[in-house]
Amino acid sequence: MAKKVAKVGVKKEGGYLYFVDKQGDVSRAKMARGGKKGGKPEKVAKAGVKKEKGYLYFVDKDGDISNAKMARGRK
Repeated sequence: MAKKVAKVGVKKEGGYLYFVDKQGDVSRAKMARGGKKGGKPEKVAKAGVKKEKGYLYFVDKDGDISNAKMARGRK
């Protein structure tokens, strides 16, 4: 189950991929479509989240940063 880590409130636009970068901030990059290349990432919001090992960090539907425990070693 996912848990909210930071309230950022990013408004998402279509055609962009939103993610939590290495610095713990929210960034976005233009998605590649129909033979066109994607764009370079740009920072959208500063959050400064400290990432914990074994967790997946993502931008949820509310535009906030959430994390979930990664599934490892399933058979």
